[in-house]
Amino acid sequence: MFLLAEGGEHTPLIVEFLNHYLGEPVYRFQIAYTKPLWDKFFAHFGTTPEVVFNSPYSPETAIPWYTVMFVIACLLSVFVIYLLKGKLSEDDPKGGQLTLEAGYLAVRDLLESVIGSHGQRYFPVVATFAVLILISNLMGQFPMFMSPTASVNVTYALGLSSFIYYNYVGIKENGVGRHIAHLAGPKLPWFLALITGLIFCIELISNVFRPFTLGVRLFANMFSDEKVFVEITNIYPPYTHFILPLALTGLGVFVAFVQTLVFSLLSMIYIGEVTHEPHDEHEHDAEHAETAAAHA
Repeated sequence: MFLLAEGGEHTPLIVEFLNHYLGEPVYRFQIAYTKPLWDKFFAHFGTTPEVVFNSPYSPETAIPWYTVMFVIACLLSVFVIYLLKGKLSEDDPKGGQLTLEAGYLAVRDLLESVIGSHGQRYFPVVATFAVLILISNLMGQFPMFMSPTASVNVTYALGLSSFIYYNYVGIKENGVGRHIAHLAGPKLPWFLALITGLIFCIELISNVFRPFTLGVRLFANMFSDEKVFVEITNIYPPYTHFILPLALTGLGVFVAFVQTLVFSLLSMIYIGEVTHEPHDEHEHDAEHAETAAAHA
């Protein structure tokens, strides 16, 4: 069961430090307020939050490692962008600025190829996903850190965020009715209503499961990458602690970039399904204007 999985074998020192000083008040808050709610909810399924989250309530685990790591990933994302940006210059761009521009062009070109020329309006959200997930994935390659994306709790939250955003875009641009109607596919004659209904049901189920598939795909790859690193480097210590980690780190960096691309690309595809070129609206309005002028 994916909810039982943890992102690594060790607990980072910063997590132990925070729980040492803040774990007790957070634990008391959880026991007083959140635990009764979780107990009531999971009682319907014949289980308990301790079993589902694979973590007993205690001051030592009151602040989960993935929460701490994800907050650090958010702060690092802002810091890295600020550091790369440096002092912007057109005449003499520095290495950090060139790196930032290369990342910007890569995301922009991918948006245009997947969504279209109007994809630039979604650049801030997609780029935020890309930077945050990449930093989160790469954190596991450094001592004292773990990848927050190696926890299913974080990846589910990211998948749900992508799901909410592209549905928000679809409703905003098309209205609730047309957004739901697009799940039925192209318009078919009335005598093919059964096929239309079948397509609608399949697409509806597919859309409902997208947050789950986005989260599981990212989690499974990052979790397995960390597990492979730990298991292989501990095959024959101390000899496997010197050379193998370098090769596995290179593989881990590759996996981090690939999984960032996959998540970002799928989010773009989902946005492209529910949006349309701006000139479509103008052409539609122009047709209405021409029709009205002809009738006049």
